[in-house]
Amino acid sequence: MNNNNEMKRNGQSSDPSVVQCWLDRLIQPYVLFTSIAVIALVVIWTTTLHLVSREQASAERTAAALAEDTADTYEAQIVRALREIDTTLKLVLYSLDGQSAPSVLGDLRARGMLPPESLFTVSVTDSWGNVLASTEVLAHPDMAIHNYYRFAQETQEMVVGLPWFNQQSDDWELFFSRRAQVDDMDSEVIVTVSVHAGYFVSSYESEVLGEQGVLALVGTDGILRIKRTGDHISANQKVDYETILADSGDVETSAAVTVNPWDEVPRYTVARELFEFPLAIVVGLSEAERLAAANELKQTYLWRAMLASLLLLIVLALLGRLSWKLQRAQVRNMEQRIAHAQRVEYLAFHDSLTGLPNRAFFTQLLTQGMHHSRRYDTKLALFYLDFDRFKIINDSLGHDAGDELLQEMGQRLCEAVRESDVVARLGGDEFVVLLPEIEAIKQAEIVAEKILSTVRVPFTLAGQELHITVSIGVALFPRDGEDEQSLLKSADIAMYYAKEKGKNNVQFSSETLNSDSLERFVLDSSLRRALQNQEFKVYYQSKQDMNGQVTGMEALLRWQHPDLGLMAPMEFIPIAEENGLIIPIGRWLLKTACWQNVAWQKEGFPELSMAVNLSARQFLDKGLFDDINTVLRETGMAPELLELEITESMMMYDVKQTVRILKELKKMGVRVAIDDFGTGYSSLARLKDFPLDSIKVDGSFIYAMIDCTKNQKLTEAIIEIGKTLSLTVIAEGVETVEQLNYLRSLSCDQFQGFYANKPLPAGEFGLMMRALYNH
Repeated sequence: MNNNNEMKRNGQSSDPSVVQCWLDRLIQPYVLFTSIAVIALVVIWTTTLHLVSREQASAERTAAALAEDTADTYEAQIVRALREIDTTLKLVLYSLDGQSAPSVLGDLRARGMLPPESLFTVSVTDSWGNVLASTEVLAHPDMAIHNYYRFAQETQEMVVGLPWFNQQSDDWELFFSRRAQVDDMDSEVIVTVSVHAGYFVSSYESEVLGEQGVLALVGTDGILRIKRTGDHISANQKVDYETILADSGDVETSAAVTVNPWDEVPRYTVARELFEFPLAIVVGLSEAERLAAANELKQTYLWRAMLASLLLLIVLALLGRLSWKLQRAQVRNMEQRIAHAQRVEYLAFHDSLTGLPNRAFFTQLLTQGMHHSRRYDTKLALFYLDFDRFKIINDSLGHDAGDELLQEMGQRLCEAVRESDVVARLGGDEFVVLLPEIEAIKQAEIVAEKILSTVRVPFTLAGQELHITVSIGVALFPRDGEDEQSLLKSADIAMYYAKEKGKNNVQFSSETLNSDSLERFVLDSSLRRALQNQEFKVYYQSKQDMNGQVTGMEALLRWQHPDLGLMAPMEFIPIAEENGLIIPIGRWLLKTACWQNVAWQKEGFPELSMAVNLSARQFLDKGLFDDINTVLRETGMAPELLELEITESMMMYDVKQTVRILKELKKMGVRVAIDDFGTGYSSLARLKDFPLDSIKVDGSFIYAMIDCTKNQKLTEAIIEIGKTLSLTVIAEGVETVEQLNYLRSLSCDQFQGFYANKPLPAGEFGLMMRALYNH
């Protein structure tokens, strides 16, 4: 009882001491003045930001409303003008029934039913573009030169032509036309109203639109018919029609601030489609001009708030400087000691680039996981991951982009696995993932597929979108290794087998893979001596037009292995790609093929094109252009006879880089073809941007084309794409006359395959060509 009373007395006496302690801390100068300053700053800046926000919002609403009102007015003016033009066209067409064109125009002019001739010119032309009558002498009497003329012949609707610059008047003109059948003339006529394009932006008022505003008329084809900003008038620019309409919102919403693509100026923009006409109006008020007053007021408020804040901070600094410096020095010293110790410990066990466990730390974690698996009789899975073509990324985009890729890869791997799993970087582009306590192999398969799916999402590096893939090898404990070294080796071998299987896949370790890895090592060693020992051979296969006339040939690489015999490219090219030998091998193939072509020409053969395949590593190699120039110079072969073949996947790997390389090749005069077209994932929207000459339909479509309707449709679509893009279409793998006849019915340009001839050595191919040309 006495003890309880004593405890109560102690508790009661302790409460005032705690309160007093807090009061003492609050009245300390640095705490007291800091609290006062913070409260004052909060009041000052809350009030200031509220005023700034209110003024800004008011200015934005005013600008948006003004843009909407201006758009309403401009839309009404343009619609009224277009309807008057259309009415004129219809009136002239109606009046032509039973009368000649000159008399009709003269009569309508006399009755004052034609628009002012100072801005509008009305003309009537026949179906061949000859002017039958006009209110003014035309700069170009042959109206068929204008693009609208062809479109007018195809529709009964009013056609709005592209803007045309009149050299005589030094002004842009727009043409509006309609077609009609005139019975008494027994032919079609086209009535056209040409208008000074500036007429459609003459309502531009600087008081409203400012110097950076915009009035524009854009066609549904994305071509600006006329645009005015300040006193500058321009036309015939290409814009994204759908994007402009989408960015401006619909009619129900206020004007939206968008960056106009033609000059990169942010504006309150309103874009509206015109009912019954293939046009849209665009009205824009410069955001900078409309918000200038609000921004100036904002700066005034901010400067006042900053001045008041600065005065408070000066007072606080003067009063608390000595105390703060002393305390800060003590804290800094302690923080530095702790941070140094933590940093040393962290660097010893983590990768400095990605922050993941390094090889040393991972070895400890793997050993612990193996001990745990032995103790509790569970399985453990080890994933060994390696980038496909990582060196190409480093060489083409630089090491900074490579480092950025490694960092993002580490993040994605961590997101793809459980928190209990371990992700580590061993070095370079090699990552490992440790899955402890798995119950079945199926779990490892699911995780591996999840990682592949995660990596397939495009990476953005150095402002470019890249498609990256990885190869994964999986080893299971204790099946594939009883210790850390053997388990890592098994996973590493499985990873290399995944690369040989075409990359971008997962392979599990097995006894067969271990023996295959030895064979692969032997093949790699032989390949390094093959070029020096002249073991590579070049076979040639002709390309022919649909009448059987030889148009060119393709050079195909073979390896005459001293023990394994003649080997196809698919058996050794992946290894050459990986170890870098593909560069000297490809250089030798290019030079040999060009030299042979020139030799055949000297024998009297006609000038035929020579196609040579480029691998991905060759295509992105910095020395590609020098190699091609050197070969052409040393062999004397004409550049236009050389055709370089690349695959779809190579083109889409880095679109900007691909376009740059292809343009450089075109400058050299070399032809470029897409090989195995239809098997990749190229975007048809981007395909038109590539400077190409030919596409080769993959043989897999041709093989089953006769009996497979789906393949027929795909082949027909590919040929149509080539024709649309003005490319030469070559069908690969043609083996039967039925295939050839069907391709001929689709207007395919050329073919290649066993039906013409199988790949032959240079000597046999030369004999075949001599027989064809009677040499």
